[in-house]
Amino acid sequence: MTDVVDAGELLRRIQRARACAREELRSWRARSGELERDDPDGAREARVRGLAYEAVLRILDEIVTPGRTGVRH
Repeated sequence: MTDVVDAGELLRRIQRARACAREELRSWRARSGELERDDPDGAREARVRGLAYEAVLRILDEIVTPGRTGVRH
């Protein structure tokens, strides 16, 4: 893990991570909604996982576009 990357490659990696986090957030939110009635514990677990991805997404957004942290996804 001693690879040296330039700023452009670092930005591309962060953007891929943002896209992945955004998709995971959507997935966990949908799963939470699906489980709400039949499996409250599973729905709660899905909400917690969704919150974790939301936090990751906010951090990556702040790295790429500083100062826009007030925006909800």
